[in-house]
Amino acid sequence: MTTAVQTRAGALILDSHKLSYHYDRVEAWEAGARIAPVSVDMSLTRACGSMCSFCYAMMQESQARSSISTQHALNLLDDFADIGIRSVSLVSDGESTLSKAYVPFIQHAAKLGINVGNATNAWEWGPEKIEQVLPSLTWVRFTVAAGRPESYASIMYKGPEHTQVFDRAIEHIRYAIDFKRRMDLPVTLGIQMVLMPHLKDEIIPFAQLGLDLGADYAVIKHCSDDEQGTLGIDYSQYESLHDLLEQAEAMSNEQTKVIVKWTKIKDGDKPSYQRFYGPQFLLQISGSGLVAPSGMFFNARYSKLHIGNFTEERFKDIWKSTRYWRAMDYLASSAFNAQTMMGTLPIQHYVSVALDNHAKGIARIQPGDGRKPLHHNFL
Repeated sequence: MTTAVQTRAGALILDSHKLSYHYDRVEAWEAGARIAPVSVDMSLTRACGSMCSFCYAMMQESQARSSISTQHALNLLDDFADIGIRSVSLVSDGESTLSKAYVPFIQHAAKLGINVGNATNAWEWGPEKIEQVLPSLTWVRFTVAAGRPESYASIMYKGPEHTQVFDRAIEHIRYAIDFKRRMDLPVTLGIQMVLMPHLKDEIIPFAQLGLDLGADYAVIKHCSDDEQGTLGIDYSQYESLHDLLEQAEAMSNEQTKVIVKWTKIKDGDKPSYQRFYGPQFLLQISGSGLVAPSGMFFNARYSKLHIGNFTEERFKDIWKSTRYWRAMDYLASSAFNAQTMMGTLPIQHYVSVALDNHAKGIARIQPGDGRKPLHHNFL
């Protein structure tokens, strides 16, 4: 694993994996057992008010939309607890804060002992909602496309004149940071920039915004693309940004760490692995209720990897099904090639690299020892 970033609260790993702290699952997987995922990345809706130019969800639009009721969401959590899923990240392909199930979902997960993290644009995440959920969340990561209002509005909304969306987001983020301090909550609050190479002039203003807000971290990550190159990301251009990214990292202070996801930025569009083991440990579910191994496969053209929908049948039955394991076995077989048959840098990338190296004997995963890092249940 790469070196963790030391924060006031503990070690923070954003540019690697945490499989060492789930070695029981690694051993079971290696022995051929049908394991439950450690973590699930999902959304409670496919709706979103943003219009982000970097959004991978645009390539997932072809699938059918369906509504996730609060009862569906709570049943899902009960099934997660039954089979041993340890964390849920509300990210995936929608803005979960827009769902009526959002608050009860987070509160119920906390009662079950399931850790929950949330990525949000914070537009519909006002003080009342913040106070209802923040004590039950492990982390919140705010999507902040740029540190300047006009740039933010251009990237995430209709144009540079719509700076009210920036003002609204920053107002809510400031409130959350202040509420965390007043209540002495252990939750980690960070902002994230999805860096497209042509947005290089936004790197330093973004880092400065993180410092000005007093966020726990400001992270800069790559932009994923599909195998057709729909977003037009030229991964070779990232190398020319290294000096700027290092300059941003050097702005870190005691309160706010500026972090670059160097591994993914340097790995580019060709992974080292062909077999895709990651989804067995880190599963993704769409805001439509669709269960698929990875968000890379939500689009209708990957229908053979669409395992089921938890609004139509219980998730624990989906997980036990032949359909589920047929899909997982296919991705882990020589019949599948992650280098040519899926998009770039999926959420399971770090986990997949580690598992592939482990299986090949290149670098064996070792059990974690000592104090666990922050958010260790999120791979």
